[in-house]
Amino acid sequence: MSGRVPTHLGNVYFEFVQVGGQVRVCAIHEETRIEAMAIAPIQATQQQMQQLALGKLKRLVEKHQNAKRTN
Repeated sequence: MSGRVPTHLGNVYFEFVQVGGQVRVCAIHEETRIEAMAIAPIQATQQQMQQLALGKLKRLVEKHQNAKRTN
């Protein structure tokens, strides 16, 4: 399952893939095309999984933006 969700970072695409008793969640920032991946328990809600991946994505996007400012 996948889809695009508007967030405070802009549009983010989420992809969910079940791997055994876990779910692999990818969050892809539309503007920068930066991708973050998280593994969540299958019992977690979709919103919890999205928040986990979005938190990782936020850190990566901020790191990317900070690197661009220093160059």
